[in-house]
Amino acid sequence: MDIQRAKEEIKRSVQAYLATDDIGRPLIPPIRQRPILLMGPPGVGKTQIMEQIAQECDIALVAYTITHHTRQSAVGLPFIRERDFGGKTRSVTEYTMSEIIASVYAAMERTGKKNGILFIDEINCVSETLAPTMLQFLQCKTFGNQAVPEGWVIVAAGNPPEYNKSVREFDLVTLDRVRRIDVEPKLSVWQDYARAHRLHPAVTAYLELRPQHFYKIENDVDGVQFVTARGWEDLSAFLQAADKLNLPIDEGVIGQYLRHPEVARDFAAYWVLYRKYHQDYGVEDILQGKPFDTVVARAMDASFDERISLVSLLLAGLNTRFAAATTTGAVTDACYQQLRSFKRTLTQQDDADPAALFAAQCENYRARLDTDKAAGALLPDEAAARTRTLALLEEWSRHLDSALDADDAFDTVRGAFNAQVRHREEAVSTAGDALECAFDFMEQAFDDGQEMVVFVNELALGPDSAPFLAENECERFEQYSEKLLLHGGEDELLAELQRDDVRGAEHSAEF
Repeated sequence: MDIQRAKEEIKRSVQAYLATDDIGRPLIPPIRQRPILLMGPPGVGKTQIMEQIAQECDIALVAYTITHHTRQSAVGLPFIRERDFGGKTRSVTEYTMSEIIASVYAAMERTGKKNGILFIDEINCVSETLAPTMLQFLQCKTFGNQAVPEGWVIVAAGNPPEYNKSVREFDLVTLDRVRRIDVEPKLSVWQDYARAHRLHPAVTAYLELRPQHFYKIENDVDGVQFVTARGWEDLSAFLQAADKLNLPIDEGVIGQYLRHPEVARDFAAYWVLYRKYHQDYGVEDILQGKPFDTVVARAMDASFDERISLVSLLLAGLNTRFAAATTTGAVTDACYQQLRSFKRTLTQQDDADPAALFAAQCENYRARLDTDKAAGALLPDEAAARTRTLALLEEWSRHLDSALDADDAFDTVRGAFNAQVRHREEAVSTAGDALECAFDFMEQAFDDGQEMVVFVNELALGPDSAPFLAENECERFEQYSEKLLLHGGEDELLAELQRDDVRGAEHSAEF
């Protein structure tokens, strides 16, 4: 199955394992809660889905790559304890708590969550001395003489033997005690992930055009040559940093991530063209409403690869503006809540120093933010918005002093907040205007072609564009969505197909 289906299977298993009846008994007895064994090629996204499942189920996650550990760190260190047996004192070997089990308890304290997932990666690639410990772990849910705490689900992952020469096969006894899920890479599933995590548009556009280069592992006389989903994601992160820092990117850099010479060479060539298209077409000029008549003819005559790349560049420019508008909106909303809180505090403590009250409010906001970050309770976008909010609040706090009375202090903060409201309105207006300019260009260059389908579809699905369009009406987006059957129109399409069938039958009867 693909990695998305595997995620759904594991998530349902976690929910079932943690569910209890009306008196707190597990619906599935612990002894019947089989550890999950996730098998798949390297770099397919096994670790990422565990992070997503933990976040979506609001539970903790402890992840270990077991090949980095020794038997001592997994089992614990031996020590001698004196015990009385049958009236005689005996020296007995016991073990300190496993580092892995200790990490589970530490995660419970850090996050305040009693339930979680213990994820052990590369479990079938351990050393000979550690292999029996891993078998015991899967069969008995223990490391040494310490059991995994109640409320923690065990998920292990490994690579099939064709991808790793050090793989150890599990015996029948072990396999009969786990739930094995086999995953294979699938581009369409990864594209959804790439869109949601805002991977570099050059990567997503390239793989749209070269799907056969998404995942390849080959062996020849020069050794193994490979490119994986992890490689594309890591390369994307470096490309995004390189864009901001204006760093050069060549085949040598790309080859450090894409360890398949043919794919690295092809993407390097595409990268040069992608950057060239951005300059030649004046993408930023198009989105700013400057005349683009001179490039429309070129776009209409361009190859399909070039046209799709151009659409990707337009979307990238739009998404930057959408993200800015959405983030500014989230920060403004958070600031509004703080402004209301400050007003209530001033009313309740009318004899206190307003500047000190607001400073204390900022400190409380920072403390909550730090706590939520440490507990892993924030999604990246939420963490970023709250961090920006804190920076604004602290900036406003610096403009308050003890000489201001309550009314003047509130007016000062409210004035700063009104400036933030105007900033949000400007960001929304900038994004909306750019979207209209993009539609102007798309209609002239591609009209109802496949490029418009891709453009509107990505607007509908993008993590930055979709929320923006939900909050801000765009008439042409709605028109094309209906026309291209993204929101509806299926009935009209079916009716048209039925009319075609009738006409076809009539023509057949004539002959």
